[in-house]
Amino acid sequence: MTKKKIAWVTDSTAFITEELRNHPDVYVVPLSIIFGEDAFEDGITLTTDELYTRIKAEKNIPKTSQPPVGVFAHLFEKLKEEYECAIAVHVSSKLSGTYATSKAGAEMAGLDTYMVDSKSMSYAITSLMYKGMAYADEDMDPQTIAETLNVETAKSQNLVLLGSLEQFYKGGRMSGTSYLLGTILQVKPIICVNSNGEFELCEKVRSEKKALKRVIDIVREKYDMHHIPEIRIMHGNVLEKAQSLQQILEQEFPNVNFVIGEISSTIAVHAGEGTLALIWENE
Repeated sequence: MTKKKIAWVTDSTAFITEELRNHPDVYVVPLSIIFGEDAFEDGITLTTDELYTRIKAEKNIPKTSQPPVGVFAHLFEKLKEEYECAIAVHVSSKLSGTYATSKAGAEMAGLDTYMVDSKSMSYAITSLMYKGMAYADEDMDPQTIAETLNVETAKSQNLVLLGSLEQFYKGGRMSGTSYLLGTILQVKPIICVNSNGEFELCEKVRSEKKALKRVIDIVREKYDMHHIPEIRIMHGNVLEKAQSLQQILEQEFPNVNFVIGEISSTIAVHAGEGTLALIWENE
């Protein structure tokens, strides 16, 4: 049997488009979401709707967990029978241990696997997957594809307006002082995943309206410096807000293509319902 050339592996923090979901060579490994004794697989045994409903009902913030190394090892062993190699594109290694367990699983299985640390999450991973597949269609070799994608991560930009300061704080993503100040002063922090792949506080703004205005100003600054072909608006169960933001951005940037998508349950656990995020590449 002739083996296929490349298997594409990612995790459930990525925004999985219909095209990727139905792609025969794409494999998505789910992270776990844990409520007390109950563990769910992101996007498989727990939808985002179910997550938000359960958080409201239980008032407890669930935990998230990277896939065990054995899950990756089992997948890569299966892929070894069908493919010459794999390219794995994962959530930032500074935000999750998923990259490390994927790498260890591939080594256990003995499949040639080229690792890409997205240094981000959500649609930033999706974008790298699409770029990689385009390079593969041009007959670029797998190692060069992975090396190129690891360089491409530097182009990625994002701005996040959190839906829940409390969830972000309880998930260990924010200092107690920042949380307290944000709660007392009703500050709406604008955060981002920086070039090292870590969460960083970009700015503190006093209201959501001002924060949205500032986000648009920041995009304008980047747009004036770089070519930005596409902006993705990701949201936490607030589609109407995302559509409203798209309408404003379309007037500001008529030459940019826009995509709206929902953040995965794993990200929603930390960012909260009501989150809005913009993700793009400075080409």
